[in-house]
Amino acid sequence: MKRILSTKKLSLAQKELLLNSGLSFVEYDAIEIIPLEFEVPDNIDNAIFTSGNAVDIFFGRKADSVDIGKVYCVGSKTAQKLADFGQNVVKIFDYGSELGDFIKKTHKNEDFYFFCGNLRRDDIPEKVNLSKNRLFEIKTYKTELKTRKFDQNFDGILFFSPSGVSSFTAENSIGNSVAICIGDSTASEVKNYTSNIFIANQTTAESVIAKAVKILREND
Repeated sequence: MKRILSTKKLSLAQKELLLNSGLSFVEYDAIEIIPLEFEVPDNIDNAIFTSGNAVDIFFGRKADSVDIGKVYCVGSKTAQKLADFGQNVVKIFDYGSELGDFIKKTHKNEDFYFFCGNLRRDDIPEKVNLSKNRLFEIKTYKTELKTRKFDQNFDGILFFSPSGVSSFTAENSIGNSVAICIGDSTASEVKNYTSNIFIANQTTAESVIAKAVKILREND
């Protein structure tokens, strides 16, 4: 039986997707999300969210005290979380670079508040700062690596973020394992260690699992 390592603990439904496929798996959290203290104005015209972590932390603390006009986000899961909090999500992107390009091309003289973590990528700040708009970056959490040594080999490894890749490779080698990544930015980090990479069709954990099942079952 082929074995997969998930660098993120999975939900029960996600585990069943793997088990029903005939694959065994090991799971652990390669990173830890730690909320930070932050301040924001009472009214925000444009907000940017690129992760569900930022959504949960922000609205867990500020939902009743901040009025947000329009929200732009990355990822369908992030969008769903925002909708659950009653937010007006006007545009959803697969990647931060696409969001940055959109703002640069379609907006002028507007303020954007970017809610993110300490290890956020530069795609959005670089592009928005080159536009005729102002970007205010609000760090809502920090990411800490939880390194762990594995003494076994895996047929496939599921990666969900660049920081998860950094955490795993701090004490392990990807070796001959197939690396299945949630998106391009994660894959870019994995390329430092292997060329045996596949990218999920969508930026969701379920899509990562589906891609892993497809690749590993094809190679039986």
